[in-house]
Parts: sequence; C-alpha cells; structure tokens
Amino acid sequence: MTKIGILTGGGDCPGLNPVIRAVVRKSINEGYEVIGIKNGWKGLIEKDTMALDLTAVSGILPKGGTILGTSRTNPYKKEGGLQSVKENYKNLGLDALIAVGGEDTLGVAAKLTKDGIPNIVGVPKTIDNDLSCTDYTFGFDTALNTATECIDKLHTTAESHHRIIVVEVMGRHAGWIAIEAGIAGGADIILIPELPVDIEEVCALIKRRHGRGKTFSIVVVAEGAKFKEGTMVTQEEKLDEFGHVRLGGIGERLGQEIEKRTGYETRVSVLGHIQRGGTPSAFDRILGTRFGVKAVELVKEKKFARMVALAGNKIIDVPIEQAVAALKTVDMDFYGIAKVFFG
Repeated sequence: MTKIGILTGGGDCPGLNPVIRAVVRKSINEGYEVIGIKNGWKGLIEKDTMALDLTAVSGILPKGGTILGTSRTNPYKKEGGLQSVKENYKNLGLDALIAVGGEDTLGVAAKLTKDGIPNIVGVPKTIDNDLSCTDYTFGFDTALNTATECIDKLHTTAESHHRIIVVEVMGRHAGWIAIEAGIAGGADIILIPELPVDIEEVCALIKRRHGRGKTFSIVVVAEGAKFKEGTMVTQEEKLDEFGHVRLGGIGERLGQEIEKRTGYETRVSVLGHIQRGGTPSAFDRILGTRFGVKAVELVKEKKFARMVALAGNKIIDVPIEQAVAALKTVDMDFYGIAKVFFG
C-alpha cells in the first residue's frame, strides 16, 4: 500500500485543515495510507507522527490553524537534522511526502528533492500571497478579509475622534495584504515593502486631505515597509532558523512621525496574529481542498518535485524549485490603482 506523509510548516493560517482533510479523503479513495507529521520539519526530525484517517479529519474543514501543528524548524540548521529527516522518512516507510508551507518550508522541500527525498509534492500556503507561480495561496483571502474588516471598524473611531489612525498589517517582503486590504477598506495612504516610505510625502498627503475638509485619515502600512534609510523596524535582532528577524514597530514609528510633523492626533493599531487566526473563508476552504486533491493526484502520477498552483481558475503543477526561486511582489501598476485614492 502506498503510504503518504503530510506536514504543515511555517506560520499557521486558515485553510491548512481543509488541505489535510482533502489529502486524507482523496488518499483513502485511492487506497493509500496517510501519516501526519507533527510540527513541520521538526516532526520528521524527531519522528513525531499521528495516523490520519476519516475520524481524524472529521469536522476540521471550518477550523483555522492546523491539527498537525507547525513550527519554523529548518533541518539544514539543526545538527544531524538532514540525516534524521532522511532516516525517518525511510523508517516510516513513506512513498511520498506532501509539504504544505510557504517560501521557507517549500525551500527546504526543494533542497530535499536533491538531497535524498525526491518524492515530494508541495502545497503553497502563506497569508502574504508572495509565492511565485501561483495566482493565490490559500490563507491570503481570509487574512485579507480580516484586515479589511478591522480597517472598516477603525474608520468609525477615526472619524468620530478626528484622528489619524495607522494600521500595521503583516507582510515581510511583499505588500499584498496592505495593498488589497487598503483598497478594499478605503485607506487614504498605503505603504508597502516594495517602495521606501517617504515620510514627508505621507504627511503632505494627509495635510492635503485635511485641507479639503477631511478630519481623519487611515494609513495602512505593511510590517516589512522601510523608511528611506533602508532599515526594517524590528522587535528584536535575533534571527530564526530561516534567517528572518521578528518584525513589528513600523506602525508606531510612523505614527509618532506623523503626529510630530502634522500636529494631528494619531493612534496606531497593530493587527498582528489576528490576521492568521479564525475560520477560513469559503474561498480558502475551496482552494485548500482543490490543492489537497491535486497533491494526491501528483503522487499517484509520480510527478514529484512539483508544487500545486492556481492559474486563473485551473489547478496546475509547477516545479517547486521555480516557485521558491523569487518572491511574488506587488505589481506597480496595481499600486498605481491604489494611489488614485491617496490623500
């Protein structure tokens, strides 16, 4: 009997459980066995697993997070990690591995296909929507709707108190949440990692807006946005196993500068991990389900070192290596649409 392992790595997001459910249901239909690997690559290093059957995945479709747990573990940064992964893959009797994750998790998967575990299929997951070769990653739509709802709520308090409100959203290297939630939520200025923040221009736009009678403004900023000097604002300088610092604080810095330079009362709201949580949207449930079914189909067809992807309304597959070669960042034509409504 074909035995498939599945793991979820990196940051959690809504839609992971629909993928797991779909993989299990499709596998059982094909006569395959599924082993859940707990906590991402950490579970494969430590041989920490759970059986996945119909009972295990019953009722998980609407649940956020992942029943398998997750971590930001990088086996290439652990002493003996690569060897343990390879040995445990063999000892578990796996014929294939489905890795569900973003650029870091799938980056490891791409390396492993060349370092001893060729039978890997990738499933793209990230709220940042920054993986190449797919129009959308699941998790993004739910995070986008959460951020948009929060911006809607902040509009009313900003207008009531005649304040500037700076809304800090997630987005390390790509500003997809900021740009789409900003447009959907009617933000007056949107700042993204792809372009340096010009604080003088930001303040000029706010003053222009107030000059035509408006008494409040909403500024949306991605956590990875940088001021012109080129430095990210971080909570700490310690790097994780994938070389990332913990971001956070750009909103507070921006809010202080706006109030100092304009004299307008300014408040800051950091949405943080609320964007990762909660019930997945209908779009993410369906996309996750389609991705999970396609992943098992690729195993059946022995099409490995591939990642499932969305192209238009079709589910396709692309080389994992190609998908993680470069991040998908915000198109400047799209940003130009947002700028029509600035100030």
